[in-house]
Amino acid sequence: MNRYFEDFSWVDFIIGTLRVVIIALVIIGAYNTLSAGRYSTEQWVGLVVSGLAQGSIYALIALGYTLVYGILLMINFAHGEVFMSGAFSAVFLAEAFNRSGFLNSQPLLAIPLLIGFAALVSMSVAILLERIAYRPLRGAPRLVPLITAIGASFFLQYTFRGLYGSGFKSYPTVQIFQGTYPFLDFEVSVAQVWVFILALILMIGLYWLVERTKIGRAMRAVSENKEVAVLMGINIDRVIMFT
Repeated sequence: MNRYFEDFSWVDFIIGTLRVVIIALVIIGAYNTLSAGRYSTEQWVGLVVSGLAQGSIYALIALGYTLVYGILLMINFAHGEVFMSGAFSAVFLAEAFNRSGFLNSQPLLAIPLLIGFAALVSMSVAILLERIAYRPLRGAPRLVPLITAIGASFFLQYTFRGLYGSGFKSYPTVQIFQGTYPFLDFEVSVAQVWVFILALILMIGLYWLVERTKIGRAMRAVSENKEVAVLMGINIDRVIMFT
């Protein structure tokens, strides 16, 4: 207990207070809206499920930001573009699967292939970005890689805009994700439920990776103190590239 209070800072207090205030405002706002009858209970359930699905995606992206900042102490402005590169590239593979009928005839095989392909593209872009743009500036003042990250963000945006255009693109419809699940007296979207479940599985997997594996311990060591991590034999370049 004493150790906890020794590590406790005013920043922790302010962040904790903000969390409580935000949660309280959300609860009060939800109660006032429900009591005023602006939305039906069915609409509220739909909004909650939609919010959980969308929020879980944002949470995964935020976890990526947190990992990168914890290791590099740099806000990677190109992080969203790295995700975008995989998602955009997988659209064309999904369309090819859909034209051949493979997407709906073998969805349990096609969807993991699409996810793996998107992850492979994003990983390749992230590794190239780290090797070309970030690694040469690792010892530079923190403002330099920050500006580089902004430039990398614009570069990736306009590169993929030139390759794929600026129009809206959507994935083909997958029949197994259509329809709704009965939940109590309501109906919830199948796709949104699976988005939330898969995101939760990925979060648990990430927690296990960071807390229970050798590379996870190395990541935490580099985050704590890079110099000491090097003395302990940890390859910082490998850890950063993996992150």
